[in-house]
Amino acid sequence: MSLMYGKEKESTQDTEADPGFCTFFAALPAKSPSTTGTVRLFRRTNANGAYYTTHGPDALFVAQHVFHTNSVIKHLGSGKKGPGLPSVILSDSVAKGFLRDALTVRQLKVEIWEGDGTKKGGKFKLDKEASPGNLQAVEELLFGNTDILSAPIVMAIKIASTPSTSAPAPGGGTTVASSPKAKTKLVGVAFADTNSRELGVSEFVDDELFSNVESLVIQLSVKEALIPTGTASGKTDRDLDLNKLRGVLEKCGVVMTERKPSEFNSRNIEEDLLRLLVQDTSSSGSAMTIPQLSLTSAPSSLAALLSYLSLLSDPSNHNTFSIRTHELGQYMRLDASAVKSMCLTGGEGPHNRNTTLLGLLNKCKTAQGTRLLAGWLKQPLVNLHEIQKRQDLVELFVTDSDARRTLQDDFMKAMPDLHRISKRFQKSVATLEDVVRVYQVVLKLQGLITTLEALNPEVDHVKALIEETYLTKLKEFEGNLSKYADMVEQTLDLDQLDHHNYVIKPDYDERLQELAARLHEIRDGLDEEHQEVGRDLGLDLDKKLHLENSQTYGYCFRLTKNDAKAIANKRAYIELGTIKAGVYFTTKTLKELAVDFKESTEKYTRTQSGLVKEVVNIASTYTPVLESLNNVIAHLDLILSFAHVASNAPETYIRPTVLEKGSGSLILREARHPCLEVQDDISFIPNDVEMIKGESEFQIITGPNMGGKSTFLLSCAVIALMAQIGSFVPCSEAQIPILDSILCRVGAGDSQLKGISTFMGEMLDIATILRGATSDSLIIIDELGRGTSTYDGFGLAWAISEHIASQLHSYCLFATHFHELTALDQQLPHVKNLHVVAHVAKSGDSPQDRDITLLYKVEPGVCDQSFGIHVAELANFPESVVKLAKRKAEELEDFNTDDHASEPQHSKEVTDEGIQIVEQLLRTWASRIPDEVDGEDVVMSDDTTAEAQLEELKRCFEEFKPRIEANPWVQYLLSSL
Repeated sequence: MSLMYGKEKESTQDTEADPGFCTFFAALPAKSPSTTGTVRLFRRTNANGAYYTTHGPDALFVAQHVFHTNSVIKHLGSGKKGPGLPSVILSDSVAKGFLRDALTVRQLKVEIWEGDGTKKGGKFKLDKEASPGNLQAVEELLFGNTDILSAPIVMAIKIASTPSTSAPAPGGGTTVASSPKAKTKLVGVAFADTNSRELGVSEFVDDELFSNVESLVIQLSVKEALIPTGTASGKTDRDLDLNKLRGVLEKCGVVMTERKPSEFNSRNIEEDLLRLLVQDTSSSGSAMTIPQLSLTSAPSSLAALLSYLSLLSDPSNHNTFSIRTHELGQYMRLDASAVKSMCLTGGEGPHNRNTTLLGLLNKCKTAQGTRLLAGWLKQPLVNLHEIQKRQDLVELFVTDSDARRTLQDDFMKAMPDLHRISKRFQKSVATLEDVVRVYQVVLKLQGLITTLEALNPEVDHVKALIEETYLTKLKEFEGNLSKYADMVEQTLDLDQLDHHNYVIKPDYDERLQELAARLHEIRDGLDEEHQEVGRDLGLDLDKKLHLENSQTYGYCFRLTKNDAKAIANKRAYIELGTIKAGVYFTTKTLKELAVDFKESTEKYTRTQSGLVKEVVNIASTYTPVLESLNNVIAHLDLILSFAHVASNAPETYIRPTVLEKGSGSLILREARHPCLEVQDDISFIPNDVEMIKGESEFQIITGPNMGGKSTFLLSCAVIALMAQIGSFVPCSEAQIPILDSILCRVGAGDSQLKGISTFMGEMLDIATILRGATSDSLIIIDELGRGTSTYDGFGLAWAISEHIASQLHSYCLFATHFHELTALDQQLPHVKNLHVVAHVAKSGDSPQDRDITLLYKVEPGVCDQSFGIHVAELANFPESVVKLAKRKAEELEDFNTDDHASEPQHSKEVTDEGIQIVEQLLRTWASRIPDEVDGEDVVMSDDTTAEAQLEELKRCFEEFKPRIEANPWVQYLLSSL
């Protein structure tokens, strides 16, 4: 970023000499509420153009995060009354760069204040407001020459209590389990994508953890959420719900904006929508019906959203929006932890190109393709037919590499972001350059169609799929846009495009013809004067005497300082000025020609601007076609990207076999993590995954730290997700049933600012998983229960594992250091133990003295030892600390071995039989000891009683001895007494 602060010092005088601004600034209203903050910029102008200033806390923020120094801070009104108002000046380019970063990276709100034009003591008014989910006001200002790689989505949420039910949630949401005391929530959501001019609604029943809201936020990649303000007391049920909702939105990284509850009022929503939506011409003149308005809470959220975005105040929005109902169940559900753990999305810089799945799979050549990929990653399909259609297309381009390269290099690279251009047309800010860029797309269509028609798939249904997905639509677009191409060819001077000049043909309009002829005549006069002066001065026209169009003097001559003596003492030549490049001069004739040229050029520009407006208005009528064409190009570009990645991976990806939901087992052979295997200096060791329903759907993985447990877990999750977006996967063989959700609990972390400890964070994530998971879910749990005491942690880990395995029957991979948890496989037949392999070699007399080599292979069985001290050695712990750790570990192992030996595990049948033997033995013994004789108490000494009882016990034991020796549990019990 070029800061250019030094060039702006002359601007500071204007602000420093303006004491009235400090008073004005102090009286400004409070900033709009936001969870991440609001920054205010003040736009000013001087002789050098526009610049911006920030003041107060905003100035300190800008100094720290933009200039990285406090030396740029100046103080307005400093003097006897105090230090003054901190202020920082930003050039136009720096301010725009900062605003882009503030809105898209730092998730801040922005206010831009414009001066009223008076130089001293002038007032400012709020000119533009923007937020991460609403970039409409600043879109052209900040993104005019760049493609937006992610659509800003803003949503509004309204919560209403509903009677407790156990029915499936409307809108395809997860079934909400309920108890007689539980209260379910009816959530009405509305969202808007102003980039594609789309509105949407969704309504569903949710639990108190708002797990369905979390899934919806992730599916839509929401940037900002509108929620109603709470009461002053903050203690009502609605306030408690809002606090929980805030926690969910904060976990998902969504900016929250509070709005008055009165804005969530659907009284006029139908009238507003009729003005915004594209009119349905198929209704034969009858009033258009909007089925989304029949929902209970969603229309109220939609009203708040329209009010916040001020869509109706911009006439260019009228009759341009579409509306749809979003069904939660049409896509795989993901939680925020899964998105983070699987590294699905992130920045697009070179530093993380292969560290996120978005960066790895993004070999798209267009901005719209990249946007579509980001959407697909958050919306994996659950419809087998649609998944297979994508797979068929990817397989076609994996097989035909020549066609893939041709389509990518010759066509996709030439495609601009037609969504952005269409929006410029709709807002009437498009230029002739935009018109030409669309024309160049039209010229490419015929070649694109020809290339696709030349594809020769081996299967007939794939040829029909190409026809249905691409060719039919592209041919229709080509026909619709043929008149557009004719219009451009008739009106624009295409010969000037090579010089990047976008102008109207002179012969298109009589007035332009006359002015063009006049300009041609003037240019001839300039050339004649140039030659005349050259002959008079005896100077070479190309090397000595230069005819230039100076910004300061207009057309004039220039000589070097050494050659300038040629015009000395000659009255015919008028000297204009001298600079380092030489001496500028003119003649009376040249001066008149220069004036004529300037005036004629201005007339030509004014005449042409009217014609340009006409051409742009005609081009804007093609916006619906361009939007549809843009969607087809994005789809093709993304399919080509999938094929490119599959073919160019370190080991070629394969097409997975995807099965219907609930109809099979998850089997991966030689599975690899797609992002890790492409890192430098890494030779990835693949592993097999075999999760068979009813046999091994719950797997417990033990083993040393750094041994590859987490990588094994996440590889399985990432591969399953890739399969359901239609991509090929990094395996040698893959069979994957359709999953309805991937839910993760990986890693540990706390948040002091939110008042959430490491353990509380774990429990919240697990609670969401237990409520949302089904038998078709994949659950990934890594290191559960380590945020509390060992006994509590193990107890919770066991209970949670047993619940998932015995009640939910989800696919689950559970990595743990609680080796005792591996005993669960003796209680439940479909629990399987795995461990990551480490080679251990003795290096000393102590059990802790050993050399360990991590092999990163996952094999059946239990890891019977821990390697924490070895990891500490790898982390270069001080030698004294390592020795003390080894000594204490040995002491604990001796203590556990001598006094607390673990009970061997026996089957339930053996244990029950042993208990029965012991009970019968004791009853028999008790029945043979007389306590009365003829109704009278027997009087014996204590020794006699003890001896008699012992003898009787020995006789009973001899009778039961065969049964005792046959039961291992009884033998262990006797040996431990």
